[in-house]
Amino acid sequence: MNLNLTNKVVLITGGSKGIGKAIAKAFKEEGAKVAITARTQKELAETAAEYNLDAYYEADLSSNKERERVFQSLINDFGKVDILVNNVGGSNGSTTEETELDLFAEAIDLNYLSSVHFSKLAIPVMKNNGSGSIINISSIFGREAGGKPTYNAAKAAMISFTKSLADEVIKDGIRVNGVAPGSILHPTGNWQKRINENPEKMKAFVEQQIPAGRFGTVEEIANVALFLASEKASWVVGATLNVDGGQSRSNF
Repeated sequence: MNLNLTNKVVLITGGSKGIGKAIAKAFKEEGAKVAITARTQKELAETAAEYNLDAYYEADLSSNKERERVFQSLINDFGKVDILVNNVGGSNGSTTEETELDLFAEAIDLNYLSSVHFSKLAIPVMKNNGSGSIINISSIFGREAGGKPTYNAAKAAMISFTKSLADEVIKDGIRVNGVAPGSILHPTGNWQKRINENPEKMKAFVEQQIPAGRFGTVEEIANVALFLASEKASWVVGATLNVDGGQSRSNF
C-alpha cells in the first residue's frame, strides 16, 4: 500500500531506541526524510547509521532551550516539518506517597510538556505548508491505573492534549492523533529487564493480563504511526488508538 510519505520531513523525539527507533525505520522505509532526537549521542549515531537516517540531534528534551535548538536545526536542515512524532518519555518514582513532588514535575516536563512545546513549534510551519500530522505516543496507562503515578498522570495529560489540539488545528489541515501502546517488548525496555530478572513471573503476567497472549512489538506501534501520518487516516482527528493486544480494561 502506497502511503504517500515519500520525501515527507519527519521529526521523531526519543528516536534512538525502542518504539521511536522502530518508527524512524518505518518512515525511512516509506521514503520519508527522517530526523531523530534524543539525549545520547552514541545511540543516535548508531541508529542513524543503521537505517541511513537523514539527521540526528543530541539534546536534553526536558529543556525548553534544547527543544527550541533542535527544532531550529531541523528547519535549517530541511526547511519544513511535515510530521512530528512526540515519543520521548520515561518513568520515575514509585507510589504517590513515596515519590517526591520534584519527580512528578520531571515526568510532566519530559513526557507531556515536551510534546506541547514541540507541537507549538511545529504548528506555525505546518500552517504555512497547509498540512501536517502530529502523533503523540502515550500509553494505555494514560486511561487507567497500572503504571507509576507520575507516568500515568503525564500520559493522561497527553491524551487530553491530543484531542484539544486536534480540534484547534484541523481547520488548518493539521491532524493530531495519538497511539497508546500496551506492554511492548524490546531489548532496551523495562519488560525485557523484568523477563531477565523473573521469567516465570513475566510469563504469568502475559497469561493473566494480555488477552493476545504475548507482548507487543515496536514494529506494531510503528505501523499504526505510519497509518495515522498518512492520507489513509484523513478522517482520523483527535483519536488516541490503543495498540495493546487487548490488554487495556477501558471500553472507550
